[in-house]
Amino acid sequence: MFRGAATISIDVKGRMAMPVRFRDIFAACTEAEPHPQLVVTIDTEEPCLMIYPLAQWNLIQAKLEQLPSFNPAARRIQRLLIGHATDLELDSNGRILLPALLREYAQLDKKAILLGQGKKIELWSEAIWNARRETYLQASSSAEELPELLHQLSL
Repeated sequence: MFRGAATISIDVKGRMAMPVRFRDIFAACTEAEPHPQLVVTIDTEEPCLMIYPLAQWNLIQAKLEQLPSFNPAARRIQRLLIGHATDLELDSNGRILLPALLREYAQLDKKAILLGQGKKIELWSEAIWNARRETYLQASSSAEELPELLHQLSL
């Protein structure tokens, strides 16, 4: 389970080091592999990337492939998520090399933020995440906007 946030750096070649706590989770998901396998794809609603352990991504892709291909909205999601999905592996130093196309989509530069989101990690440009977080914090959340299940949640 991926939790928490981490500030990371991305070098000029597009390499980033995965924090040890996230590395360990990827390693636990792919015990037989010497280098943990993961999949990175775009988020269709935000300028960020989503990083999944390979096994978790395979479950998601199977569900996406079952969507009706004649439905324009389903095809849009299939094309965006599966079409941008890129297989990567953590090297012996715990780094991954992010393809330029994905870095451009998420507007990634030197500073980035990793956000644990349960079964996946989101990778954001630090500047974009900071602005988005401020927007989220300042947004007034009225009871009408919240999904019904959140009305029952106690923190």
